[in-house]
Amino acid sequence: MSTPRAPAYRKAGVDLHAGDEVVRRLKPLAAATRVPGVESTLGSFGGFFSFPEVGGEDLLIASIDGVGTKMKVARLTGCWEGAGYDIVSHCVDDILVHGALPLFFLDYIGSAHLDVEIVEALGRGMSRACREAGCALLGGETAEMPGVYVEGEVDLVGCIVGAVKRSALLPGGRVRAGDVLIGLASAGLHTNGYSLARRVLLDQGPGADAPLGAGPTTIGEALTAPHRMYLPAVRPYLGRAELHGFAHITGGGIPGNLVRILPEGVRAQISRGSWHVPPLFREIQRRGRVADEEMHEVFNMGIAWILIVDPAVADTWTKELQPAWGAVTIGRLVPGEQGVVLAE
Repeated sequence: MSTPRAPAYRKAGVDLHAGDEVVRRLKPLAAATRVPGVESTLGSFGGFFSFPEVGGEDLLIASIDGVGTKMKVARLTGCWEGAGYDIVSHCVDDILVHGALPLFFLDYIGSAHLDVEIVEALGRGMSRACREAGCALLGGETAEMPGVYVEGEVDLVGCIVGAVKRSALLPGGRVRAGDVLIGLASAGLHTNGYSLARRVLLDQGPGADAPLGAGPTTIGEALTAPHRMYLPAVRPYLGRAELHGFAHITGGGIPGNLVRILPEGVRAQISRGSWHVPPLFREIQRRGRVADEEMHEVFNMGIAWILIVDPAVADTWTKELQPAWGAVTIGRLVPGEQGVVLAE
């Protein structure tokens, strides 16, 4: 299936074309700064740097990201501590794709005027997530910039550094046709797609206090559900020969993220009916009149982590991960043109 480039998302103010073009233009600029020790190119989930010995066994993996417009929902609901947890969890997941364990985390908090209570709440969330990940909250930066930031809004960005042995680096050439794809459930939108979600559920919709469908959960509660940290789930499998790779499903959905670790000549076939799509996504689609293809391109749709594994262990690992993590087999890799096919 070839997906369009998210027209409803563009109406909400986000252009995926522009994001792709930025990466294309920055790649040669980043390449021009290459020094001994750099072992990755722009576009990976994390950047690789061999240290202390160039070409040695030890690699540092670094990544940086932001909570994005979920911060506007945090302001509306007061869920600042949750946003602090989200940024660490997102960054941990990004370097975990490469098999790296986190060492330390740094944050940036920007606003027109600093609110000490908000900053403290963000710090509590970051501290809790760092403790869960086993890494240090090493430090950060707060910036007051009236005239740059809109009064009352807060920006939160995080940078993480982790480490992995070269022999354990993922995907490391292991991904191949015949592998099985195991999906782990998300808790909600995590930290992506909020410009579109806010537009249809909050700006034009019933608001944060309205119930989500017939259940007890409100729209605000669903939108502030945490970004799950998948390190506890997959730690027991790190280093296993049957584990061939991971994908963290963030902006771009399954098609835009799984393809990033597929080698040439390998195609992913995903069965869209293999997992339950949570009500929040259906409500966004219904109220926003968003096409299926675009929903899968913008959101994780209920699957935010994928393990690529040897078929010999797929059933066993799925059963082990199912109770706590909602694991389900969602597809497999086949020979073909590099890409992702979503089928019914």
